Amino acid sequence: MSQAERTYEIWEVAQLTGVEPARLRAWERRYEVVRPRRLPNGYRAYSAEQVELLRAYARLVAQGARIGELAARPAGEVLARARAQEPDGTAHGALLAAVAAFDRDRLEALVAQQIALRGLRRFAEEIAIPLAEALGRRWAAGELSVAAEHLASEVVVSALKSGLRAGRGDRGPVALAAGLPGERHEWGILASLTVAQERGWRVHYLGPDLPLGALVEAAWALTPAAVALTAGTAETLERSLAELAELGRRLPPDTATIVGGAGAEAHRDLLRAYGCRTGLAAFAT
Repeated sequence: MSQAERTYEIWEVAQLTGVEPARLRAWERRYEVVRPRRLPNGYRAYSAEQVELLRAYARLVAQGARIGELAARPAGEVLARARAQEPDGTAHGALLAAVAAFDRDRLEALVAQQIALRGLRRFAEEIAIPLAEALGRRWAAGELSVAAEHLASEVVVSALKSGLRAGRGDRGPVALAAGLPGERHEWGILASLTVAQERGWRVHYLGPDLPLGALVEAAWALTPAAVALTAGTAETLERSLAELAELGRRLPPDTATIVGGAGAEAHRDLLRAYGCRTGLAAFAT
């Protein structure tokens, strides 16, 4: 089952919406706000779209609206009205508010919901990367503490890693991926790997700041079709240029080397001279 097809039990819906199970049942019985699927054991199974609509109802009711009146309106209208009440009218506003409040439970619930609604790749592109940029701007402006930024990174990175593990199939070419030595940021490479996985690659992520000797050892054990490395800055990449020049000779035969990140853009021609491919386009072949 894909992330987008995941269903939620009523206790999970209660956590995500802040509405007690008894009240959810009453809303369904009296107003038919949603119609969850019934499992063979009698339990309710809610789709991600239904959870999103229930969250909208809950937000508007908390602000004084009547559930009976809301239930009579089209779902799209209710969702739009509720989104307008978010801190900036977007999913990012709710995520940023949870980060600023150090509300880990809320942040994890919102991240899980967005992955279920969008799928892993769209979550990475539409939510994770813009969120990282927004957090960076707020941190630079002194509006966000380092602790809050670390909390957000821990939650989002963990969710991306879990999604990559869960989505890895048993067919397709294998890609080993890691951050170059000195590269400790993971959001960018994990987001890129969701694209590779959607294109049929079986992704094995080995983590940030990985010595290239350890990467070579893993490559000989798993014989991947490609190894993918990232560097967020030109300086990080430059420290590994000598090893990258020799990496192709150390890897198993026919193993492609892909290098990405902002650091790779600054040295694209040199990397290609070393036999490396650059950027996400390399995963198309």
